[in-house]
Amino acid sequence: MATEKLFYQDSAASICEAKVLECRKGKKYYEIRLDRTVFYPEGGGQPYDTGVLNQTKVLEVHEKDGDIWHYTEEALEEGQVVTAEIDWARRLDLMQQHSGEHIVSGLIHARYGYNNIGFHMGPETVTIDFDGEIPEEALREIEHEANQYVWENHPLMITWPSPEELAVLPYRSKKELTGAVRIVTWPGADMCACCGVHVKYSGEIGQIVLVSSQRAKGGVRIEMMCGGRTLTYTNQLKEQNRRISNLLSAKWNVTAQAAEKLFEEYQQMKFRMVGMELEKIAQMVKERAGQGSQLIFDAQLSPDSVRKLAVELMENCSGRCAVFSGDDAQGYRYVIGEKEGDLRAFTKEMNQKLQGRGGGKPFFVQGSVQASREEIEEFFRAYGNE
Repeated sequence: MATEKLFYQDSAASICEAKVLECRKGKKYYEIRLDRTVFYPEGGGQPYDTGVLNQTKVLEVHEKDGDIWHYTEEALEEGQVVTAEIDWARRLDLMQQHSGEHIVSGLIHARYGYNNIGFHMGPETVTIDFDGEIPEEALREIEHEANQYVWENHPLMITWPSPEELAVLPYRSKKELTGAVRIVTWPGADMCACCGVHVKYSGEIGQIVLVSSQRAKGGVRIEMMCGGRTLTYTNQLKEQNRRISNLLSAKWNVTAQAAEKLFEEYQQMKFRMVGMELEKIAQMVKERAGQGSQLIFDAQLSPDSVRKLAVELMENCSGRCAVFSGDDAQGYRYVIGEKEGDLRAFTKEMNQKLQGRGGGKPFFVQGSVQASREEIEEFFRAYGNE
């Protein structure tokens, strides 16, 4: 006989007594079939329940040919009666996410006619793919409308319509369905063919948050969360904002403006520093113009300025012009140029002897070495640099 599916009779049922009809050894776990169960198997985009059969942990649950199999690491005696109990916190979380997804998908379908073409319930968020684009401001309206529906605490309706009734129902489905079809309806928000388990009233969803959206597959991918996850999410946001507020000495509701002001000041300071570095580079090149090979160490120049100094030296000096930036503890980044020269053999040997890596064009190379300044200078003296 097929397993009696108590989760369809009452989605809030978390515990039941059941008889072990069969226990078989699978590839990885023992597979246990009961006469009745509160454990929902994986299906409809909703993950399976976990929990215990007596004290034996249920690690996975799957349905095969109408029978529901509970996967455990320990065998159970056939014929014995066990207490089957699901992890209720996990079940409630999954139902909150699934019911919230239905409401959001239904509202978007009603407004735009878009179809839900992909749905994934992850450990932190739910993602939904729609076959059309939705403006950001419209998503804020949909989020508010979805939460308004939650607050109104609408009851869930589940029906098994006849083929004739099914043929005229405006339900959502990714494919044409026949036979016994379970229709999950949130009145005024969504009607969808679904085999998953849901909360009984929309108020149990708690809160719906549309976290982000991005273009995907010619439409839009929405990242959302519901229920207890939203509390965790908002607490994380509050903690981040509290820390930013303290760092910027700004009130919690004006941290964005304070950060924008700080960024603007940083950009101005960076602009001034770039100007100072350019002046420094110009002076260094002027002092060395017309000379031969150059080896310069400067820990204060930015990466862009190191490159620019090496280029300017190469254009105004003869021989090999090298600029190193860093220190003995962390190593050095280098830029080396030689106008119309060939640095390939030189660079290969330098990288070998100084634990370096890098490359580039024959006349211009960049990279890094893990060596001291003294070792670098010694290597360059061997090649004629002073």
